[in-house]
Amino acid sequence: MTARRAVVIGASHAGAQLAGGLRQEGWDGEIVLIGNESALPYQRPPLSKAYLSGTCSLDEFAIRSKEFYAKQDIQIVDATAVSINRSSGHISLNTGEALSYDKLALCMGARPRRLAVPGADLAGVHYLRTAVDVEGIRAAAVAARRAVIVGGGYIGLETAASLRTLGLEVIVLEATDRVLERVSAPEVSAFFTRIHREEGVEVRTGACVVALTGDGQVREVLLADGEALPADLVIIGIGVEPNTELATAAGLAVDNGIVIDSRALTSDADVVAAGDCASHHMARYERRIRLESVPSAGEQAKVAASTLCDGSKEISMLPWFWSDQYDLKLQIAGLNTGYDEVVLSGDPARGRDFTCFYFRQGELIAADCVNRPRDFVFSKRAIMQGASVDRADLALTCAT
Repeated sequence: MTARRAVVIGASHAGAQLAGGLRQEGWDGEIVLIGNESALPYQRPPLSKAYLSGTCSLDEFAIRSKEFYAKQDIQIVDATAVSINRSSGHISLNTGEALSYDKLALCMGARPRRLAVPGADLAGVHYLRTAVDVEGIRAAAVAARRAVIVGGGYIGLETAASLRTLGLEVIVLEATDRVLERVSAPEVSAFFTRIHREEGVEVRTGACVVALTGDGQVREVLLADGEALPADLVIIGIGVEPNTELATAAGLAVDNGIVIDSRALTSDADVVAAGDCASHHMARYERRIRLESVPSAGEQAKVAASTLCDGSKEISMLPWFWSDQYDLKLQIAGLNTGYDEVVLSGDPARGRDFTCFYFRQGELIAADCVNRPRDFVFSKRAIMQGASVDRADLALTCAT
């Protein structure tokens, strides 16, 4: 009898976890992990932090060692999947080869959203998603004096902090009224704006980029108000888009990500998905959500591996995230969508630690904890348990 083959498309956090998880769940057939980067699967969060600032090497944050994949008999293929034929169970690769599968996992992640303005393709304009991206930014930073970052989200702010450690002058441009507007309360936005300004970063909000100009190399960033900002280096961080084209072309259900159920199954019983490219309904938040989160990608991958091996695990973990900037560690528990009240522990207008608790109709639904690990642990537990929280006691019981 021919051994069964499981193919994982995407050597991401989810892909690497899923491939290893298949062995743990008892898969005894072939495992093929397809990735289009020459490096072994690696952790992506350090890219905008320690890797960009040059304090660690890529090998230091490989998800698994080369020996692990060999020991687990996981074949890593350096290629790009270009199509999936579900009826025949075949994947076509950009190498011209076709690969058969019995079970398939889609872990293609997401890609940076492109800035659609004239000059966005000039040399010196960078996006930050892969190790190669960061290596390009680091090389450009050697001769650069002034960097402009378009986008005041976590990637933009983390990159700003790293570039400041490299000695560059940094401007952050955010098109909305405040940094982190989509994901945090005004108090949190004000805190990070203050910190970055104290660290020497120029932060501008309501700044709409209309063009990039230069003589083949970017030289200026043009704003809607007519101002031209000189720039030796421009980094775009305006969000990501899920890589769902393969799934759509293969006829799988897609809704802001590849649709999966609580067992990570897609609309095909032989295909699972996990990570930034997948979306699933979260009962806790009563809506379908696509999470851009390493912990969530890991959990979904473990569940997906179990499902492919006829297990019964389900996605249940509370979403959580983190961001490192300078000496600050922001830890986020839960999703604050729909909050109607915030309670602060500590003063975000002073110092470098505080917590912002988010409530909806009297229930704690999320918390942003800056340099307060105890608050983070407390919040995760309280949200998971649906515990009643006395707002008046938060400052006393949670402060470090």
